[in-house]
Amino acid sequence: MEMASVSQNPSTVEEIFKDYSGRRAGIVRALTYDVDEFYSLCDPEKENLCLYGHPNDTWEVTLPAEEVPPELPEPALGINFARDGMHRKDWLSLVAVHSDSWLLSVAFYLGARFNRNERKRLFSMINDLPTVFEVVTERKQVKDKLGGDSGSKSRHSAKRASDGQIKSNSRPVDDDGYGEDEDEHSETLCGSCGGNYNADEFWIGCDICERWFHGKCVKITPAKAESIKQYKCPSCSLKKGRQ
Repeated sequence: MEMASVSQNPSTVEEIFKDYSGRRAGIVRALTYDVDEFYSLCDPEKENLCLYGHPNDTWEVTLPAEEVPPELPEPALGINFARDGMHRKDWLSLVAVHSDSWLLSVAFYLGARFNRNERKRLFSMINDLPTVFEVVTERKQVKDKLGGDSGSKSRHSAKRASDGQIKSNSRPVDDDGYGEDEDEHSETLCGSCGGNYNADEFWIGCDICERWFHGKCVKITPAKAESIKQYKCPSCSLKKGRQ
């Protein structure tokens, strides 16, 4: 992967938000979907390492930039040194927090010449997305909500019921808690890109890890989902192949 750099010199609010979103998606991928690879790359025996997110939705673990000052603000240095001294989930959460700080610093560095209204609009767009920390720490809670027996959590999905029928619910079945369930929808995050649940989009749930994904992120269409008896997300399929 390439060193972190500014692509196409983003200058408008929309361009900088797109840059932010790409970098964020890359980091989310490193800390969730590619987490085993990311963990192995952060060897404490190596030098100071940084986690970079790139505008093209990719990530990279590498040494900091050599030039002083660097082209962009630098991520936290030495994330690998604490790896073996902490519980894995705590370490990933720590990296996520520092990554959120870096993403914001890059966005506002690129938008340093914005006026007050433009800065406010940029932050508002950024703030509408869940933070990397929220994605990393909420994954199990989201899985528990979606995998529970209450049946009150629903979405356009290709999750199969025990009778082999496809569930494709668009409204909660628990009438008493309708408003509350609608609020919960916004907390559901895609296991691939970390994006929020949207009722207008097709989602599919993994029958192994019970995480949920945008169909477009895992390249599954509603029609294709109809023919899948047991859906395994890319991460679970990869683990199965290694075993």
